[in-house]
Amino acid sequence: MGRVVKDARLDSREARIKLPVSHEPYWRLIHAGLHLGYRKGARGGIWRMRFYNEPTKHYVKKTLGKADDHNEGNAADILSFKQAQIKAIATAHDLNKVIAKPLTVYDATMHYLAWYKEHRKSYVETNTTINAHILPHFGHRHVSDLKSQDIKDWHQKLASQPPRKRTARALEQQYRATPDDPAGKRSRKATANRILTVLKAILNKAFHDELIDDNVTWRRVKPFENVEQAKIRFLTETECKRLINAARPDFRELLKAALFTGARCSELTQLDVASVNINTATVYIKQSKSDKWRYIPLSSEGLDFFKTLILGKNGDTFVFIKQDGTHWGENHHARLLKEACHHANITPAIGFHELRHTYASLLAQAGADLLTISKLLGHADTRVTSRHYAHLCDKTLANTVNRLLPSFGHEKERKIQAIA
Repeated sequence: MGRVVKDARLDSREARIKLPVSHEPYWRLIHAGLHLGYRKGARGGIWRMRFYNEPTKHYVKKTLGKADDHNEGNAADILSFKQAQIKAIATAHDLNKVIAKPLTVYDATMHYLAWYKEHRKSYVETNTTINAHILPHFGHRHVSDLKSQDIKDWHQKLASQPPRKRTARALEQQYRATPDDPAGKRSRKATANRILTVLKAILNKAFHDELIDDNVTWRRVKPFENVEQAKIRFLTETECKRLINAARPDFRELLKAALFTGARCSELTQLDVASVNINTATVYIKQSKSDKWRYIPLSSEGLDFFKTLILGKNGDTFVFIKQDGTHWGENHHARLLKEACHHANITPAIGFHELRHTYASLLAQAGADLLTISKLLGHADTRVTSRHYAHLCDKTLANTVNRLLPSFGHEKERKIQAIA
């Protein structure tokens, strides 16, 4: 792998200028199993390499650096044709050591979880899903050996399995009864879709990081359609008042905050005093589920509520503290919410997330549009918002029609007939 080759199309920048812009690189074989590619863009090109790994029977692709189309090559990040060949040869030599062992789904999963733990919030839940449903079935398999039908069969089986029950580690896994009603079957298919999404995310991460060469196998597997329209539950204003009055004083503060902001429980328990801006009447959420910050405006009542909470507190202290002076933990609210629902006669008892639904639903019924609600909740786009709250906004559309559309003389005709 020591020699370099010539190619009239790629040798010089003058020759490369004449090439049409192309997403697919112009490939040149420079050694057995090793190609160097020049991908031409509108503002210049980059060098790519394609290396055939014999143990995996797949090509590995990797970007080497920019081409010297506008600046002289430096043998580091800007490369001439000759420098790109030398770097491709050296990289192929290193890659041959790294990827001699075929990648398994387990290896891809560990690679994904290492990234996920640093960049996402729901690591524990995702790891639990992987260990329960993905690794037992696919962990030992080489990614290159996966077939689309294998994944389709597994996906279908997930939808037909009974729901799992939370079970102590020392005991054998327990299951609920297999649902036979339409709502139950829809729910199982929705769960299967979410697990399929995790598997695809694992494999796509390996593909995008160039650990594997192809993603067609799982792209062919489609989720079940029309199964995500779950009926969401939200409280009326009267029920909200009953729930607040029935709650323990320190928990009452957390409930009010959820209804005034629509924030998640974890976002509120991590909220510090400095994140509440009295002057702009906003709450700053910096610890969101998707790692995206957002500002939530407060109503006049909400502003007064937060003013009372933060009065005399230092900026680096938590806004919400338990009555014993300790910090709210992840599930410390669960029993308190269940008790409050019981005393407030709210049956069945709600989860804390239903307060977030209540916030959004009451806004939708009052006339807020989906884009506004989406931004307030911190959704990435309006698709999730629309799925849950569009039917409530439809009432706003009906009210608008009733208020603004003219009568076209119909009311006048009815009055004339009444006089006659």
